[in-house]
Amino acid sequence: MKCNICPRKCNVDRSKVCGYCGAKSLKVAKVMLHHWEEPVISGTNGSGAIFFSHCNMKCIFCQNYQISHLGKGKEITINDLVQIFKDLEQKGAHNINLVTPSHYTTEIISALKIYKPCIPVVWNSSGFESAETIAKLKGLVDVYLVDLKYCSPELSAVYSAAPNYFEEATLAIAQMRKNQPIDVIENGLMKKGIIIRHMILPSHVKDSLAVLDWIAENLGTDTFISLMNQYTPCFKACAPVDRKLDPLEYKIVVSHAIKLGFKNGFVQDKESATTQFIPDFDE
Repeated sequence: MKCNICPRKCNVDRSKVCGYCGAKSLKVAKVMLHHWEEPVISGTNGSGAIFFSHCNMKCIFCQNYQISHLGKGKEITINDLVQIFKDLEQKGAHNINLVTPSHYTTEIISALKIYKPCIPVVWNSSGFESAETIAKLKGLVDVYLVDLKYCSPELSAVYSAAPNYFEEATLAIAQMRKNQPIDVIENGLMKKGIIIRHMILPSHVKDSLAVLDWIAENLGTDTFISLMNQYTPCFKACAPVDRKLDPLEYKIVVSHAIKLGFKNGFVQDKESATTQFIPDFDE
């Protein structure tokens, strides 16, 4: 079968050759109880994070480049993935957090049809998705924790080789909202809904403001947003993104969100911009 599940539309048989993402068979780099996600995701027990190897974005500054670019990880079967779901449930995870799952959508759907966890399933993605593929997740995924990285096609082309990122991501996010039209918070944890993440990049505040404008105009200011202050230059980060975010840059973006009237938001301290919060993929 030729793979066209994401906007790259490589149209290759991944059992024989790799597409842009670099993935062939299902591969996982790390499984952990993750305590560093948004409070409504991590809670007190932690989020049951499954970090999938490879990526269809491959941003040049990726903090998880060991797995996204270099493909570090272990090949597993669909039945192995089902067992991981069960193991994380037994460990008390608040949810099953599928990190960078897009290029394994077919395998993940198969696993969820074998066993749908009793805890929420979180789709933690870059946003560079096909809306048609996202539609297939209805009834299987409870929470969408999705990036909206860029508005500018020039920026997404330079940093992620994806000039069509904004066009595709906004269509995908609209489909996520159709899949899960309401946000449900119980006992401080999100059980259903959408959180849109945006990591502010140094020197690109105007693009961040445009991202917030789109969310406000198209999804409304009740939308849960997470404004990330954690940018740490990694891998092949080059000027002007070869530095951490200036506090004033972050303040401008947060102030714009407040001005627009967003009611449900998460912010980060500047101390989050450190490699200590990047999972150790050598463990």
